[in-house]
Amino acid sequence: MAITAPSITDVIFDFCGVVIDWQSRAALAGRYPADLVDRICSDDDEFGFFDYEDRMDHGEALAEVLPVVERDHGRRIADIFKDYITRYDDALVRLLPGSEQLMRDLKAAGYGVWGLTNWSRETIHFAFEKFPQLEDILDGTVVSGVERKFKPNSDFYELALRRFGINADSSVFFDDTEKNVAGARAVGIHAFRFTDADQARRDLISLGVRI
Repeated sequence: MAITAPSITDVIFDFCGVVIDWQSRAALAGRYPADLVDRICSDDDEFGFFDYEDRMDHGEALAEVLPVVERDHGRRIADIFKDYITRYDDALVRLLPGSEQLMRDLKAAGYGVWGLTNWSRETIHFAFEKFPQLEDILDGTVVSGVERKFKPNSDFYELALRRFGINADSSVFFDDTEKNVAGARAVGIHAFRFTDADQARRDLISLGVRI
C-alpha cells in the first residue's frame, strides 16, 4: 500500500534574499568615499562587516562587537560599522518582486505563513517598521539574535517548528542560501533554494500547494 506524504499546511520564509532586498552598499554609498565603500562591500569582506553582522545575528550586542571591530580595523572603521548598524533600515531597499503577493496568496488560500531569519535582535525592528505589511501577513517570526540559535543548525529549525506549532513534514521552507536549505531538510522540512517568487510558486505547486 502506497504511503501518501502529508499535505502541506505551512510555508516558512527566510527574510533577506527571499522577502527583503538587503544591500549593505545602500546604507554606505554617498556617506563615505566610494573607494572605501567598494572595499567594505567587496566579496573578500576585507573589513569583516559580514562577520561582525554574523556575530550580532548569533546574539551578540553592538556594544560587544564594536571593540572587536576597533581592535581589528581601527576607530574609523568601527565608527562606520556603528553608523551602518544604526541606520540599518537604509540597507533594506525593498520587498523583492512577487514575494509579498506570494505570501498573501498563501495566506488567502489558508496556509500558515511564517518567518525564520538569521538577524540581530537590535536591528530586526527595522524590517517590520519599514515594511509593516510583514506584521499583517506573517503568523509569527523566529529571529536568531533573539533566540541565540542560528541557521543552518537543526536546533533553530526545531525551535521554530515548536514555536509555530507546526510539523516538519507538512511545512516548506525557502532560503537563498543552500546550506540553510540543507539544514531545513535535515530536520524533515521540505525546502527549496529561493531564486525568485515565480520559481518559489512553481516549487510549492509541485508539492500540491493550491495557489
